[in-house]
Amino acid sequence: MHTEISITLFDNKQAEEYLKSLVVETQDLASPVLRSVSICTKVEEAFRQAHVIVVLDDSTDKEVFTLEDCLRSRVPLCRLYGYLIEKNAHESVRVIVGGRTFVNLKTVLLMRYAPRIAHNIIAVALGVEGEAKAVLARKLKTAPSYIKDVIIWGNISGNNYVDLRKTRVYRYESAIWGPLHYSRPVLNLIFDSEWVKREFVAILKNLTTTGRQFGGILAAHSIATTLKYWYHGSPPGEIISLGILSEGQFGIPKGIVFSMPVKFENGTWVVLTDLKDIEISEQIMTRMTSDLIQEKLVALGDKIHFQPYQSETELRKKDKRISLLITDDSQEEQVSDGHKDLVPDEEKNLVMSAEYPIGTVAHTCNPSNLGGRGLRIA
Repeated sequence: MHTEISITLFDNKQAEEYLKSLVVETQDLASPVLRSVSICTKVEEAFRQAHVIVVLDDSTDKEVFTLEDCLRSRVPLCRLYGYLIEKNAHESVRVIVGGRTFVNLKTVLLMRYAPRIAHNIIAVALGVEGEAKAVLARKLKTAPSYIKDVIIWGNISGNNYVDLRKTRVYRYESAIWGPLHYSRPVLNLIFDSEWVKREFVAILKNLTTTGRQFGGILAAHSIATTLKYWYHGSPPGEIISLGILSEGQFGIPKGIVFSMPVKFENGTWVVLTDLKDIEISEQIMTRMTSDLIQEKLVALGDKIHFQPYQSETELRKKDKRISLLITDDSQEEQVSDGHKDLVPDEEKNLVMSAEYPIGTVAHTCNPSNLGGRGLRIA
C-alpha cells in the first residue's frame, strides 16, 4: 500500500502565478498517492510540519557579477531556511538538496544553520551518475539501467571525478552471456582507453557547458530515486553516490560535503569504506577538496577571493607560457597599432588553458539565478 503525500510549493510572492500553474500541472497527474498540493509564499509558514523538504536552485532580482558574490549570496537564504526548518518542520524531517548550482555548498550551509537535523541533510548525486551511465550505454549499445556502480566523487555541481573502476554492465549482448545477475566490468568492454580519457569526458563537459545538465526530468527522477532509497533501501550490493558531510573517510577533509559511495539501509546510509582499489590520487583529491573548502570559506567571509587549485607543475607551465608573451618596451614601440597583438590564436588558447588544466573544473557565475556551475575545460 502506497503512502499518500501532500505537497507544498514554497517561493516568494513574485513567483505565485508560476506556483499556481505548477499546482494545476501536478493535479493533472491524477496520481493515486497525491492527497493535495498547495502553495506557500509566507516565509513564517514555510516548511510547517514537513516530513521531507526538497531544496532546489533559488532566484533573486539582485545582480551579481563575480564568483565570490555568487558564493556569498547563498548564505542569507540558507541561514533563513535553516532557521525555518528547525522551527517549523517535523522533528524527523529529511532534507534533500538538488539543483544545478553550488549543491555541495548549499548543503553544508544548511547543516550549519540547522544543526539539530544536520544528520538528515543530503545532496543528490544521482543526476551526474545518470548522465555518465547514459553516455556509457550509448557507447556499449545497451540500456543505461543495465549499468551499475558508477561512483561520483567530489563536487556534484562542480569539480568532480567520475570513477568507472567498479562500474559493471548487466545483460550485455556479446559472445559471453549469462543469467540476469551476471555482469562484466565496463572498462574491460571499452577497448579504446582514449575514448574514456577524452571523448567520455568531453561529452559530459558538453552537457554542462550547454546548460543541458540536470534537465527537469533527470532532476525529478534523481530526487525521487534518492528519496525512495532513503526510506526503503537501495538495491542490495549496488553502489550509490551521495553528497554527505565528510567525517574523514577516504582521506577527505572533515567538515565539507563531498559525494562518495554509499548504500541505503534501515532508513539511513552507510559509507562504503570497505571497497577495494578505489584510492584517489593525492592531486585529484586535493583539486576537488580545495574548491569545496574555498567555496565554504569565501561564502562565510573567511576568505576574500576564490583561487582555483593549481599544482606546482601547472604553475610552472603557466609561468613558462606567460613568459612567451613578454616583450620589452623598445619592441612594443616598433609595432604599429594595427599589429600590436603578436600572439597567434593558438598561443592565446595555450595561455588560457594554463589557468584551468585539462580535466579540471572552472566555476562560472550565472547572475540570472545567483548560480555557478562547474565548467570542465578540455
